[in-house]
Amino acid sequence: MAIEVKVPILPESVADATIAAWHKKPGDAVKRDENLVDIETDKVMLEIPSPGEGVLKDIIRNVGDTVVAEELLGMIEEGAVAEDAPAPAAAKAEPAAKAEPAAEEKEAETAKAAPAATPAAAVSADVLADLSPAVRRLVQQHAIDVNHIKGTGKGGRIMKADVLAAVEAAGAPAAETLSQPATGGAPVMVFTEGERPEKRVPMTRLRARIAERLVEAQQTAAMLTTFNEVNLKPVMDIRARYKDAFEKEHGVRLGFMSFFVRATVEALKRFPIVNASVDGHDIVYHGYYDIGIAVSSPRGLVVPIVRDANTLTMAKIEQEVRELGTKARDGKLTMEELTGGTFTITNGGVFGSLLSTPILNPPQSAILGMHKIAERPIVENGEVVVRPMMNLALSYDHRIIDGKDSVQFLVTIKELLEDPSRMLLDL
Repeated sequence: MAIEVKVPILPESVADATIAAWHKKPGDAVKRDENLVDIETDKVMLEIPSPGEGVLKDIIRNVGDTVVAEELLGMIEEGAVAEDAPAPAAAKAEPAAKAEPAAEEKEAETAKAAPAATPAAAVSADVLADLSPAVRRLVQQHAIDVNHIKGTGKGGRIMKADVLAAVEAAGAPAAETLSQPATGGAPVMVFTEGERPEKRVPMTRLRARIAERLVEAQQTAAMLTTFNEVNLKPVMDIRARYKDAFEKEHGVRLGFMSFFVRATVEALKRFPIVNASVDGHDIVYHGYYDIGIAVSSPRGLVVPIVRDANTLTMAKIEQEVRELGTKARDGKLTMEELTGGTFTITNGGVFGSLLSTPILNPPQSAILGMHKIAERPIVENGEVVVRPMMNLALSYDHRIIDGKDSVQFLVTIKELLEDPSRMLLDL
């Protein structure tokens, strides 16, 4: 009996998707619910599990093809057995027992020396299923056996850097290879011949969507940026005093983001227009505080949402930010986690940025930019002292937010961070 593999129903705001990777080729055995194919939308990567058990008979749509909801992707022959299926365990045990100890030791030493370059299809499906989509694609492109890679991620999980290191150790160029997907299709990277090589890389759906939205923001909004600086010594003193007790009690580190989210929410309450958005000729005021946290992922910049941030404790905010960041890096964010948001915070400081003008995240009307903390001399009570300072930037839509409101909003955040007790006392 033939089983159809189809594109699932896509979210309402998504019209189509692109096939990012097939994890099996025709003739391979598949198990029910095993990840069979990845499709990429302009927001998230979706994994399509096998609807049955058998052998993948046909691949109808290839890597790079654009597909829509319920479109046929491939066919599975239910109950069939792959022609190259491994022999039963009992049959394999006898030859293994006859192997000479010296040969076994030599093989083990060779395996330790460098990861074996084997076809991607030979890698255990269970091992592949545990990898993030980005890491999985890299493994398949370079035909690396992950069984010989030691993961440096949490719980020994294999990360992108681990695969690249294994490729380099095996003697293959990690960046300038002609990467052909395991199931065929156009090369991922193509270099021209000659002394001045070039490569042409297709823009991902997410990257194309990011470009579209950034251009849209600049063309439709009257965008302006105001700046200020904040002395973070009071926040750093609190973190130094309570970080151990906080982590012991809540199981998460006390970072800077929870302070900034709390300060932002308090400032938004005092300046509701900054939490509003433009819809045609109307201004929509939001009575809730869904804060987007910009995160750099292997696929590009994404903005997962911390919902109802005004109801969350500092510990819960830290947990949410950490979980969303991990999902972003692993390509596991859902459409729900990326949809909506009334205000965004972006932290270029983690990459060393001292000052920037962040671009709005439509249809939001403002975005807060955090930057690198640097010790600088400032004047306090008539004396020059050195303090950990951060530049803040607020980009806003001048169509609905006046300069006065934008400046006072940013000053409010500055004051709350320089005296965090004000957040507890509503001052």
